[in-house]
Amino acid sequence: MSGAASTTSPRTTRALTVGGRVLAPVVVGLVGLAVWQLLVGVVGVSAYLLPSPSEIVEEFRANTDAIFEAARTTGGNALIGLVTGGLLGIVLAGLAAATRVVDSMLAPVVAALAVVPIVALAPVLNTMFGADAETGRRTIAAVAAFVPVFLNTLRGLRQTTPLQRELLATHAASAWQTFRVLTLPAGAPYVLTGFRVAGSLAVISALVAEYFGGPRGGLGAYISTSAATSAYARAWAYVGAAIVLGLAVYVVTAGLEWLVSRRLPATT
Repeated sequence: MSGAASTTSPRTTRALTVGGRVLAPVVVGLVGLAVWQLLVGVVGVSAYLLPSPSEIVEEFRANTDAIFEAARTTGGNALIGLVTGGLLGIVLAGLAAATRVVDSMLAPVVAALAVVPIVALAPVLNTMFGADAETGRRTIAAVAAFVPVFLNTLRGLRQTTPLQRELLATHAASAWQTFRVLTLPAGAPYVLTGFRVAGSLAVISALVAEYFGGPRGGLGAYISTSAATSAYARAWAYVGAAIVLGLAVYVVTAGLEWLVSRRLPATT
């Protein structure tokens, strides 16, 4: 056939799509930084309102060790809360999916936890567990992580249909075989989506909890202290570290979700 149009291979198309997804936010970020620097350097926005990116970078360089140590503290609390709340959410969602009574009992509790304000819960828990313990912050992160993992897991476990279960029953499949072949592939993507959402919430919750007491350390505490002493560029440097921490958690959980979803067998 003459004049055949050139075609692009699926691998090339996929690479271009992934490249576009990575390049687009980078370009937007660079443009945003340029506008930011323009507002401060040319328009004359006061550093009291908005320090320039160059000032923030300089503060980051001057306080690199303290920033990394604070990020390690906040990240550790968020990780412990994410794992604890996530595992509890999976277990309770499994019980709720198996028993309607448990589901009815947990529904109002989960609804209440979903709307509880962190700013109200943080001072109470930090006071309960003491000023020298990280337990209050970790508990707050666990509460924040529990809700999305529970809801997504419960939804995933309910994706199987009676027809699918009856088909396996006619082949004398055991409960474990039914779980491995049907329930797990159907529910795992929802569980991982729950962890992806919960990861960011755990970081935010751990960060906010550091504003309300507890041991010295963590990004939230240093942001509050720097702002209180009018070191605004330094406060923004800690904010930048918190953003990087949140993005890192999101990328890891999203990558895990993608990897596991590709390896699971299809249920249909």
